[in-house]
Amino acid sequence: MKRLLSAALAGLLLCTLAGCGLLSPAPQRREVAYLDLFDTVTTLVAYTDDEDEFTRTAELAHELLLEYHRLYDIYNDYEGLNNLKTVNDHAGVAPVEVDEKIIALLQQAKEYYDLTGGRVNVAMGSVLSLWHQYREEGLADPEGAQVPPAAALEAAAEHMDIGEIVIDEAASTVYLADPELRLDVGAIAKGYATEQAALALEEAGVDSLLLSVGGNIRAIGSPQGEDSAWRIGVQDPAGTAQDYLWALDLTGASLVTSGSYQRYYTVDGVRYHHIIDPETLFPADYFDSVTIYTRDSGLADALSTALFCLPYEEGLALVESLEGTEALWVDTGGTVRTSGGFPENLLG
Repeated sequence: MKRLLSAALAGLLLCTLAGCGLLSPAPQRREVAYLDLFDTVTTLVAYTDDEDEFTRTAELAHELLLEYHRLYDIYNDYEGLNNLKTVNDHAGVAPVEVDEKIIALLQQAKEYYDLTGGRVNVAMGSVLSLWHQYREEGLADPEGAQVPPAAALEAAAEHMDIGEIVIDEAASTVYLADPELRLDVGAIAKGYATEQAALALEEAGVDSLLLSVGGNIRAIGSPQGEDSAWRIGVQDPAGTAQDYLWALDLTGASLVTSGSYQRYYTVDGVRYHHIIDPETLFPADYFDSVTIYTRDSGLADALSTALFCLPYEEGLALVESLEGTEALWVDTGGTVRTSGGFPENLLG
């Protein structure tokens, strides 16, 4: 469902304390970008004098993320692989034997559904596919752009019961009991995959790396030891990709932003973005952006969608119920609010 942010393209100021001239001397900054993961830009950054080591780390990270990308893809088939498209294609027909990484994602998805009161629902693919269709048609033909008819959205919403996702862990199968239910994991897949890849990299001995998977930021360690941190900028939703509203230091944690300015189309002068409120079946209209700071990139990804679809007071209560989690909201009028422990703004 989201996020076209990237380290190089959409508002993430990747600058260490060393790179800002506060420490000297500094190892060389190395960066690589990939375009074949999750339909977005993935950027890896490290500070090291060992180019070969960085190359090996980047290749391992890409390999890990590519596996998740293929497994969680709902649009494309891959020879010899049962992925989420395979599961969707067999809705109401038969259980599909899948990799344990799909089982784990869907189990986590059900937990996020409960945590967010249904604001994050991977079973609402029938609704999201309608919006995707109309958005693509509207972008291709702006003069003829339309919104999905309310009746069509309501009919699709009859098939988004997450309870119809039947998981048999022992058999490693997934079955969609409703033939018209469709999975769409866009609200959680990038963050979940980023977190799992980061954990695997840490197990492999990587102790310093910054991953940005379409703007889902996950910092492994710090860039240059205990006295340094990854300086991350949060884009101003009213500005360009180079305009920063906030900056913070990130060490061993995640930062994820959802924004109405990232994927949208216009109908009769009204902007319709891609973050759909499951209550109204239309784009949520509380905020222009929501940023989550927490340890787990998967949780951050899910919460950035959930809080985008909740009034500020309800979102704040949810954030305050979660240890080590903070949020920043920019409402549609430009007002900025933060939870009590959101990291200090280093742009001031």
